[in-house]
Amino acid sequence: MKFLSAIISTISGSKIVKANIGLLAKYLLVIIVLITAYSIVFHYLMALEGQKHSWMTGFYWTMVVMSTLGFGDITFTSDIGRAFSVLVLLSGVILLLILLPFVFIKFFFAPWMEAQARSRAPRELPPDTRNHVIITHYDPVTADLIEKLVSHKKDYVVVVDELQRAIQLYDKNIRVAVGDIDDPKTYFRLRAQNAALVVATNSDQMNTNITLTLREDFEHLPIVTTSESPHSVDILQLAGSSRVLQLHDLLGGSLAAWTIAGDCKSNMIGRYDQLVIAQAPVIGTPLVGKTLAESGIRETFGLTVVGIWERGTFMIPGPETTIDRTSVLVFAGTEAAVAAYDEVYSFYQICKVAGDPVIIVGGGRVGHAIALRFQKADIPYLIIERAKKRSEEDGHFVFGDAADIHTLQKAWFEKAPAALITSHDDATNIYLTKYLRSLRPDMQILSRASEDRNVSTLHRAGADFVMSYASLGANAIFNFLMNEETMFLAEGLNFFHLPAPRSLIGKALAQSGIREKTGCTVVAIQHRGETVINPKPSHAIDKDDELILIGTYDAESSFLGKFPA
Repeated sequence: MKFLSAIISTISGSKIVKANIGLLAKYLLVIIVLITAYSIVFHYLMALEGQKHSWMTGFYWTMVVMSTLGFGDITFTSDIGRAFSVLVLLSGVILLLILLPFVFIKFFFAPWMEAQARSRAPRELPPDTRNHVIITHYDPVTADLIEKLVSHKKDYVVVVDELQRAIQLYDKNIRVAVGDIDDPKTYFRLRAQNAALVVATNSDQMNTNITLTLREDFEHLPIVTTSESPHSVDILQLAGSSRVLQLHDLLGGSLAAWTIAGDCKSNMIGRYDQLVIAQAPVIGTPLVGKTLAESGIRETFGLTVVGIWERGTFMIPGPETTIDRTSVLVFAGTEAAVAAYDEVYSFYQICKVAGDPVIIVGGGRVGHAIALRFQKADIPYLIIERAKKRSEEDGHFVFGDAADIHTLQKAWFEKAPAALITSHDDATNIYLTKYLRSLRPDMQILSRASEDRNVSTLHRAGADFVMSYASLGANAIFNFLMNEETMFLAEGLNFFHLPAPRSLIGKALAQSGIREKTGCTVVAIQHRGETVINPKPSHAIDKDDELILIGTYDAESSFLGKFPA
């Protein structure tokens, strides 16, 4: 029934197929006429040879010969009869063995396949679709965004202009719709008037086109666009973009924030309302060798250590976790608490020798963004650039191949506290990470990843921290959707908040088992309009509370699974 209904719906909706119905009818008429004529001629030729057969036998013989079955139970003995058999056989081969399969494919199989394709890649969403996200381009950034939307049970659709591409994405379990991204009718069919957000990660020119197209009919629709060039930001804003994301700038800022250089002071890597997330190296401080309970960080400063980085591996610490020389603490608290921590431990500034420049491999957009952050923080740096695009008088540049030891020596590689690898090519980043790690086992190495699949490889190559371009963009877009400030801590570590799940209402944090069951840490609770930072274990979760948590992606997924909203 589904087969027939698919064919009927396709035929009724296609003018081309309707026009071909006449050809199909003529083809069937020719077959019927030939079978009837051959049966009549068979009857008379058999009579000439003295054989008598019924008219039903004539139809039977005609069908057997035309279909090339050739049972041999009924045969002619005269030459004219055999010549007639050859004629019937040849016409059967042409009409039944050659034309019939073609007709079946064209009028039955192909319409069914087209109907199946249309069901997988529709051109219109149901009228009751609401609060969904419309994505105009499928790339690494939006692929990561889709994973977050699915995990948070947010509806979405990806607009694709080619049916074949849409089917490929559908086969990857991506919800797609076919349509032209610069056509207003497409967005009406996708219920843009009810959408929560439109995400455009195409080229700057196409993003401008999409934004202007949407603003013509959807004045208040939130639109997030990405910008490759800093010169496009103003243009996209003038076109009507609600938020323009310069992901290269965000990526550079995140990498710069995680760089250990100059002293042991903590770096603020995120902020939400009054809550501050910071990271600090402990090398050279009295904290080395102590357990977390012995450190007294929470009791002394009011800071909660939510994690410890060890060579690119994020660990959820317990009271008995030992702080090693290479540990980097990630803690949450108020800005005043972080300042108090720095006031105590800034006296132990033997982490790195101040004045030794940090190495930035690559002077592209990400490298330039990192350099700007270092300039503001008075951190010395040198950029290794292969091509001499800038003046050699600029003292911040060393021209040459970063894989050449002589180039590294010019960049004071032996004393550099850290190296940041910013190439957009993951294979190059992996190669350079492995090479630099073999030369300097004690150096902090940070790397950029364009594809999420290469994050683990970069860690295995020796990177201490990896920032994924795709994850950064997905988090920035998702945070805009949720009306949050952009906070991307590091690859594999996430910050999120959500209303208190029903199963936790009335329970104290110590009884909730959140950390034990999921690996997430509650760093703050919004309670009746106030933010309670680092709440006590005895704090009871109220029905109107909003939990603010930190954890790995797996921990976040585990929390959403065990404590559904």
